[in-house]
Amino acid sequence: MAVLPIIKLGHPSLRKRAEEVTEFNDELKELASNMIETMRVNDGIGLAGPQVNVLKRIFVIDLEQIDENLEPRAYVNPRILSESGSEVMEEGCLSIPGVRADVTRSAEIEVEYQTLEGEVIQETLDDLTARVFLHEYDHLNGVLFIDHISPLQRKLLAPKLKKIEESHSLV
Repeated sequence: MAVLPIIKLGHPSLRKRAEEVTEFNDELKELASNMIETMRVNDGIGLAGPQVNVLKRIFVIDLEQIDENLEPRAYVNPRILSESGSEVMEEGCLSIPGVRADVTRSAEIEVEYQTLEGEVIQETLDDLTARVFLHEYDHLNGVLFIDHISPLQRKLLAPKLKKIEESHSLV
């Protein structure tokens, strides 16, 4: 396993729509394994392909942080079938370090995704699992959690966001 570099706010890949995964092979499994390692080393609960500059529709969630009996899981070509309810919770993002804000998201979602072997799974997610799924799903569409915050919150965070973007552009 390898730890992949996480790109930061300001990198153009974070605003692009990721492409469908069409090949379910060892390379995809290695990518998922590396993403899980990267997420864990960086104390994240989720990580999407675009965050490691891989524009593929894949993300990983460390379900073990939600329920100690579960393992981290990769979600390939995910889709949201339905959403219901709403709840507000503070969110952060490995691509926007040091920034946290309250975000309103659906409380329960019905989703469909493929496993690393290509098997199609449908399930209902709620609470923190639903929130992380929605956060990572947004990354696949070039959307960041800061896009969901109020204009006032965004104005208050503007200096921090600008600093992250400027430090990225120096790299």
